[in-house]
Amino acid sequence: MIEFKNVSKTYPNGTKGLKDVNLTIDQGEFVAIIGLSGAGKSTLIRTINRMIDITEGQLIVDGVDVMSLKGKTMRRYRRKIGMIFQSYNLVTRSTAIKNVLSFMVPDMNFFRVLLGLFNKEQKIKALEALDKVGILDKAYTRCDELSGGQQQRVSLARTLNQSPSIILADEPVAALDPVTARQVMADFQRINKDMNITVLINIHHVDLALQYASRVIGIRAGEIVYDGPTTSVTQEVLDSIYEGNAIPQAGE
Repeated sequence: MIEFKNVSKTYPNGTKGLKDVNLTIDQGEFVAIIGLSGAGKSTLIRTINRMIDITEGQLIVDGVDVMSLKGKTMRRYRRKIGMIFQSYNLVTRSTAIKNVLSFMVPDMNFFRVLLGLFNKEQKIKALEALDKVGILDKAYTRCDELSGGQQQRVSLARTLNQSPSIILADEPVAALDPVTARQVMADFQRINKDMNITVLINIHHVDLALQYASRVIGIRAGEIVYDGPTTSVTQEVLDSIYEGNAIPQAGE
């Protein structure tokens, strides 16, 4: 469970990233966060793994006050939270399987990492992660030879290799064409359902949010202005979130 209790974030320049946010997200939910650029979507999800620290309130994950974590306890906490970026964050000159195996590097001896000495169990687990996202056949292909959608799937497989309880995704399909974006969103949806992993996606395209997520959080100028099931999102709700601006759809 993720609990935001009167959470605010003020940046050093005085900008209010979040304003008195109160949210509860249960294990196994698939939540899409929508809103205008600069509304606070990225700030919201990045506070969960403390890429961004809150300035007021409490953020509690599975009963732990996130701001109290330091050192090894912080590193252990972060390892249970996967993070997917728009830019994939892969070593493009390495193969897909090596990128997936890279998650294990912090626990390995330096020389084993340098020589790529991963054991059989580690390799099998990495191959299983690639299979779960449908690109097992690309395991030994360099990532710079893969399409954008395939690279994002490698990123997702690397995250699955962590055995996370939460996956955070910051605009994971923004750089993809509409067909590939839907395929990747379907991967997130399937993983959420089959593995009971909590998924929070900051997403630009409203139609994809409504099609694949089960819950939508609308944020405007750092404040939550809608929180409810996708089935209850109306045009009036969207107008409130987007302040009457054009509502972005996949392909636009």
